[in-house]
Amino acid sequence: MVSPVTETIRFDLQVIADWIEPGSRVLDLGCGKGDLLAWLTANKQIVGTGIELDKEKAAYCIGRGLSVLQGDLSEEVADYPDKSFDYVILSQTLQQIYEPAQLLYSLSRIGRRVIVSFPNFSHYTIRLQLMFSGHAPKNDQLPYSWYDTPNIRVITLSDFQKFARDVGYTIVKEIAINTNSANSSGSVVDFLPNLRATYGIFVIEKKG
Repeated sequence: MVSPVTETIRFDLQVIADWIEPGSRVLDLGCGKGDLLAWLTANKQIVGTGIELDKEKAAYCIGRGLSVLQGDLSEEVADYPDKSFDYVILSQTLQQIYEPAQLLYSLSRIGRRVIVSFPNFSHYTIRLQLMFSGHAPKNDQLPYSWYDTPNIRVITLSDFQKFARDVGYTIVKEIAINTNSANSSGSVVDFLPNLRATYGIFVIEKKG
């Protein structure tokens, strides 16, 4: 399902990259050091822009020749006209957003489709830690302690599916995967994904 030529980037980004058509207009929010943007630019000739809060990461992207703005993504997206992009990507960032419903509304305004990925809080290792230790859980996808985590929300695959239905988004594609936060290898989870997958990736759109 994932093309071998994408194997130089993180596994979840490989999945996203396979979904992007050549020549697309792409906005990557929380783009980090620009690995996905750089790959898409080189291999699919996209017209790409990124927004990154971290100044050093944004500067690194610019040094790579990428078009990246340094700033708060929730504020920056307000400046774009309707349907400025074919795809807006929010990769492993949704759990850190204060007003996710409002942000996704803004993204569906400026993008034809929105790609969202996040760690699955319903993974069986999380459930077992809560059951047997009684402490806030940690794993490779959620490695922080409760007092120093940047994550302010916990999301499961089922939660996001219900949210999308409730607020009127169409889920165009979805996939559950097993990988860690920095690994270029992984696998697709078809059986009991809400229990067994470490990440969920969704393509959503809002009509009208």
